[in-house]
Amino acid sequence: MTQQVPSSLTGPAKTETYDSRYEALDLWPTGTLLDVLLESQLGAVASVKAALPGMEEAITAALPRLQRGGRLFYVGAGTSGRIGLQDGVELIPTYGWPEERLVLLLAGGDAALFQPVEGAEDDEEAARAAITTHKAGPDDVVIGVAASGGTPYTCAALTCARAAGSLTIGLSCSPETRLLREAELGLLIETGPEVVAGSTRMKAGTAQKVALNMLSTALMIRLGHTWRGQMVDMKIVNAKLVRRAHRMVQQLTDCTEAEAKEALEKAGGSIKLAVLVCFGFSPEEGRAVLEQNAGHLRSVLKNR
Repeated sequence: MTQQVPSSLTGPAKTETYDSRYEALDLWPTGTLLDVLLESQLGAVASVKAALPGMEEAITAALPRLQRGGRLFYVGAGTSGRIGLQDGVELIPTYGWPEERLVLLLAGGDAALFQPVEGAEDDEEAARAAITTHKAGPDDVVIGVAASGGTPYTCAALTCARAAGSLTIGLSCSPETRLLREAELGLLIETGPEVVAGSTRMKAGTAQKVALNMLSTALMIRLGHTWRGQMVDMKIVNAKLVRRAHRMVQQLTDCTEAEAKEALEKAGGSIKLAVLVCFGFSPEEGRAVLEQNAGHLRSVLKNR
C-alpha cells in the first residue's frame, strides 16, 4: 500500500505557491487585471509544448491497447477531475467512442460534479476500490489528472491500475510529484503559481484542458474516427448535427443533398457508412470492408 507523504514534509506544490507580483491585484484597474489574466492563460497554453514528446510517447503506447478493444479511464478530483470527465464524455458524440469503453472516475462520485465532497480527494481506498470494481486490465489506458500532482485519490488509482497491467498516464502541473513517479508515463505541464494563489481552475485548468483535448483527439484520429478532417463517426443526436451530417457526406463524396440524405438513411445514420454507400457500396459491403480495415475509411478509399 502506498503511504501518503505529509505535505509538511514535501512543501506546497508549485501550483499552490504565492507570487508577490499579484499582491495588489484587487487594486489594479479592471483593464490591467484582464490583461494579466489573459497573459497568464496564454502562458498556460504555451506550457503544453514542453510535454509534446511525452504525449507522443503516450499515444504510441495507448494505441495498440485501444485497438485491441481496451477502455479509456479518466481519473481525478475537483477541477482536474471535472476537466477529465468533460474530455472523456465528449468523445462519445464527437467520435462515436463506445460508452462501454469509457470509465469516468471522479473523487466523491456524481455528487462532486456540482459541489465539493469533503475528504473525497484524500480517499485512496475509494480509488483502489473503483479501479478494482471496473476490473482495469492490460488493454486499458488510465489517465490521471492532478494539478498538484499529489492528489491521493488520483495517485492511488493509477498505482492500482498499473499493478493490474494497465497503461497509466499521469498529468501533473507540478514537477517531482507522486503522480509523475507512480504513473508509467508522466506528463509534466509546469504552469507555476496562479495569479490568485492556489486557484488551479485558472492556469493549471487551462493547460490540462488543452493537453487532454490534444491527447484524446490525436488518439481518435489515429484510431480512424476521422477522414479528410471530418468527424465521420459523429453521432447524429440533434437537428444541427443532422444538417452537419448531410454537409459532411456531400463534401466528402461530391454528391447532392438528396443523395446524402438517402445514403444516411440506408446507412442507419452512420456517416462513415453513408460515404461508402455514395461510392457504390451496399450497406452490407460497406460494413464488411470497414471491419476488415479496422474502421479506417482512408484504408478503404486509399485511391480516392
